[in-house]
Amino acid sequence: MNDEGRRAADPLRRIEAIVAPSLAAMGYEVVRVLIMGGHHPTLQIMAEPVDGRAMTVDDCTEISRTVSALLDVEDPLPDAYTLEVSSPGIDRPLVRPRDYERFAGFEARVETATPIAGRKRFRGMLLGLDKETVRLRPTDGVVPPGGHSGQDATIEIPLAVISRAKLVLNDRLLAAHSATRTQ
Repeated sequence: MNDEGRRAADPLRRIEAIVAPSLAAMGYEVVRVLIMGGHHPTLQIMAEPVDGRAMTVDDCTEISRTVSALLDVEDPLPDAYTLEVSSPGIDRPLVRPRDYERFAGFEARVETATPIAGRKRFRGMLLGLDKETVRLRPTDGVVPPGGHSGQDATIEIPLAVISRAKLVLNDRLLAAHSATRTQ
């Protein structure tokens, strides 16, 4: 990560360090902390219940009140901001290494900071994580260099170069989400 990326990440890490212990005690896990916008930024705290149940509006309200109180005391950002608390949603971002294992078998879009095999954007079936490398079977018709199409085609993407990744909203993901909500 370059110096600019490190500087941007430092307040985010600090905010996560401030809020994560309290959210964990409440039964939630921080998925992502993000600052969006410029003049009047929005601080997004994305969280989910650790028990796997669906996030509700009441959950977001409870988290928002707690996070707001914590950040009022710690004051980690120098300027005014809007706090937004949300769930990851069905087509959630993949941000933690274990997300790539948890959602193996589902389709994802992955963007990299540096090209891999001449590309920065990939779409494929997650095959899991091998140490620090995400394995993906292409579903966009692109064959990896030296590879061949079909079930055996695999692209390996180091976690360190992934800039953004999220699940693809499709019938299979919707069916899996519906199944977990009825359990």
